[in-house]
Amino acid sequence: MEIQCGIGCRLICLRDYHQIRVRLDVSKRAYNFCAGPAALPEAVLQRAQGELLDWHGKGLSVMEMSHRSDEFVSIATKAEQDLRDLLDIPSNYKVLFLQGGASQQFAQIPLNLLPEQGTADYIDTGIWGQKAIEEASRYGHVNVAGTAKPYDYFAIPGQNEWKLSKNAAYVHYVANETIGGLEFDWVPEVGDVPLVCDMSSDILSRPIDVSKYGMIYAGAQKNIGPSGILVNIIREDLLGRARSVCPTMLNYKVAADNGSMYNTPPAFAWYLSGLVFEWLKEQGGVAAMGKLNEEKQRTLYDFIDASGLYSNPINLTDRSWMNVPFRLADDRLDKPFLAGADERGLLNLKGHRSVGGMRASIYNAVDINAIKALISYMAEFEKEHG
Repeated sequence: MEIQCGIGCRLICLRDYHQIRVRLDVSKRAYNFCAGPAALPEAVLQRAQGELLDWHGKGLSVMEMSHRSDEFVSIATKAEQDLRDLLDIPSNYKVLFLQGGASQQFAQIPLNLLPEQGTADYIDTGIWGQKAIEEASRYGHVNVAGTAKPYDYFAIPGQNEWKLSKNAAYVHYVANETIGGLEFDWVPEVGDVPLVCDMSSDILSRPIDVSKYGMIYAGAQKNIGPSGILVNIIREDLLGRARSVCPTMLNYKVAADNGSMYNTPPAFAWYLSGLVFEWLKEQGGVAAMGKLNEEKQRTLYDFIDASGLYSNPINLTDRSWMNVPFRLADDRLDKPFLAGADERGLLNLKGHRSVGGMRASIYNAVDINAIKALISYMAEFEKEHG
C-alpha cells in the first residue's frame, strides 16, 4: 500500500503481522535552508526511523521509555560523552541537557549568575543579543558594554570599543546572529570574569576552546537536534550561585546534581541529539566539519560577491558561516525568486521578517551539494532577470 504525503514523498507501508515498518523515499527530499528548526542529517533521520517502533530489540520506542530506565540512562550518558569528545570539554565543566530553548536562558542566566545588586556586561550585535539584554534587565543592572548599532549591525565592534564594567558578574555575547548574519571569529578577552556565550547557531560548526568560557549554551534546533532541548556547558564553580527566588526547575545546580533529570526530560530530543553527535564523529569530528563549513560559506559568498544581482552587506571579517543573508537588487524580484526556489526544492530561503531579503542557513547537515544547487538556481535566475 502506497500513501502520498503532503510534500510529495512516497511512503511505503509494509504490514508484517504485528509490525508496521515505514520506509521514506529519500530521493524526494528537498534542500532545506531553514534557520531553525533546521535540517537534520538524513542518516540520523533514517536511523531514528528504523528504531522508532523498536529500540535495540526492546519492543518499544525511546518516546515510551522511562527516563529512569537503564536503557535511557545509557542513551543520555553516551550523548554526553560524545559531546564531550567532540568539543574536548574539560572535566571541570558540567554538561546539562535542559528543557526549553535559548530564549529561556535569557532569564535563567541572570537568575543563576547575577547577584541582586550586581552588574552584568552584555554585547549587542543583533536581535538575539538585544532580546538577551531586555530579559536580563528585568533581574538586575545590565551594562551594554559594546554595540554594533553605530555600524547598522553590519559589523561587530572591536573589543577596543567596549566599555566593560570593573566588577561584572559575567560578560554575555551571542557568537552568531542568525537574523543579521554576524558572527564572531574571535573570542573576547575578559580576564577572570566568566564569559557566557549563546552558541545556538554555530556550536559544533568548527573547533572551539571551551576552557575560555564560563558557560556556553545552545538551543538544539540548528546544529544539534530538534527543538525543545538545550545544551548548557557550565564550569562547576559557577554552580550554586542562584538567587533564592530562582525556581527549582531553573536552577543549574539542581539540574547538574540530578543529571539533567530532576523531572522528565525531553527524552526523544535528547536521543536524537545523541544520534547527531554520533554522526558528527563519523564525519571526522568538529575539525573535519569546520573544513567543510569553510568551503560551503566561501563558495556561496564568492558567488554573491561576484554577482550583479545579489549582495551581502556584512563586513567581510564578520560574516556568518551558518546564516548567509542576501538581497536582490530589486525587491520586486523577491517573490518570483522564492517561487522558483520552491519549485526546485530549495526551501526556506525567505529572510527574517525584521530584515527582509533572503537567507540561506547552511548548518552542518546542509552539505556542499545544497550550496551548488542554490548557486546554480541563483545564476539561472540572474541570467533571466539581471
